[in-house]
Amino acid sequence: MNVVMIGAGYVGLVSGACFAEFGARVTCVDKSPERVAALSRGEIPIYEPGLDDLVARNVAGGRLQFSGELAGPIAAADLVFIAVGTPTRRGDGHADLQYVYAAATELAAHLDGYTVIVDKSTVPVGTAREVQRLVRKANPAADFDVASNPEFLREGSAIGDFLRPDRVVLGVESARAEARLRELYRPLNLIEAPILVTDLESAELIKYAANAFLATKISFINEISQLCEATGADVNLVAKGMGMDGRIGPKFLHAGPGYGGSCFPKDTLALIRIAQEHGLSSRIVEATVEVNASQKARMVAKIRQALGGSEADKRIAVLGLTFKPETDDMRDAPALAILPALADKGAQVVAHDPQGVNEARHLLPDSVHYAATIEEALENADALVLLTEWNQYRGLDLARTLELMRGNAFIDLRNVYERKLIEGAGFAYTAVGR
Repeated sequence: MNVVMIGAGYVGLVSGACFAEFGARVTCVDKSPERVAALSRGEIPIYEPGLDDLVARNVAGGRLQFSGELAGPIAAADLVFIAVGTPTRRGDGHADLQYVYAAATELAAHLDGYTVIVDKSTVPVGTAREVQRLVRKANPAADFDVASNPEFLREGSAIGDFLRPDRVVLGVESARAEARLRELYRPLNLIEAPILVTDLESAELIKYAANAFLATKISFINEISQLCEATGADVNLVAKGMGMDGRIGPKFLHAGPGYGGSCFPKDTLALIRIAQEHGLSSRIVEATVEVNASQKARMVAKIRQALGGSEADKRIAVLGLTFKPETDDMRDAPALAILPALADKGAQVVAHDPQGVNEARHLLPDSVHYAATIEEALENADALVLLTEWNQYRGLDLARTLELMRGNAFIDLRNVYERKLIEGAGFAYTAVGR
């Protein structure tokens, strides 16, 4: 089966490589000549555990290739996936669909024989039907169907999520399109992965609803963390007690500095706008967004308080910059809201991250310094702020850490450590909700 993946970014590259692993012949097409050239040389432009090996194996096997041209690959394709970016549109919070619609219009002229065009990007309800209209307008004689197949990939574990999914959602309108997509996903039959077949609109809304619900769980436990601090409760124990209820579950109940990344911030705003366009409110999701913003601001106040009320001229060692471990993604990371606020008040910020520094340099103030090692970041620091729970930070040598630092403030915004352990080592410990 011949598959074309339009867009060789995070979703397109991971999905294309995984489809090739299933045995399909995949061509990832991208507008960027530099990206295509780099991928053809085996250089992976994003950090995702296992992706470099997966791409190399399937390129060597002849099942995966990269191109800057649409015509040839589209003409030979059985399925064409649109996996281009849908960033938040400046000014109104809606998903920007210009790249999706441009891809649909451009591919239309090259269709040859029956083809299924699949929206893989996260798109608002109604996008598939607009893609259908644009393709039909550009090529009235084309034999095609449009489908929606949203991705549910977590950065840092995307390959496992794709190869061992909780479910596969197929939004289709014809038996032909369903049959072709089922054939592509047939290797998942071996692990009995559930495949949910829906209409186009339901498939599109499932992705937004799922992400908004997970973001709501995060904001909920973060709001509960404030109540825990006010009452003397421990948010970790509260979350554990909640998560033991099978109706709730333990995932996404970890108090911290707020959610970030490429999905939750963008998708919650887009869902709010979709509701507004239909004359409806989305009060729970709106509250989720507001709580997330206030949580990040609360972390700034927490750090300031731990430093005696002022961060001016204080050296702060920050461990972790990316929005979560095992990724180099800095999009909407809590660090982008917290560190500039500290730097603006005169703090000397020295940061370390295993993968995120190159991206952070473009997004954080020039006054932020970057350390090559954890020890370099800690040297003469008045405070340590654990901002991302990379494994490298979970087992710090506490005696050596205190020896390197000038002060003893240990601010654990991910609740990685236990208070008794840290205070016993001579630190003044600050956590979230406990």
